[in-house]
Amino acid sequence: MSGFAYTLFERLRSHLRKTPFERMSASTLRLKLIKVGATIIRNTRRIRVLMSDSYPYKVELAALVRRLAPG
Repeated sequence: MSGFAYTLFERLRSHLRKTPFERMSASTLRLKLIKVGATIIRNTRRIRVLMSDSYPYKVELAALVRRLAPG
């Protein structure tokens, strides 16, 4: 499992080039990007994630998700 987590974070790091998160450690990335309180709304065609307006990395996380999403 830890090998999978390492691979996941290395892959994530490749998408974080030229961002403020480029040089952060895996634990810091987990704290700032993965451990996010949000409401998830699921319907037939899409999944929406509603984050608080006060979340400081909202724009950066949205850009990362757009880069990771297929199509």
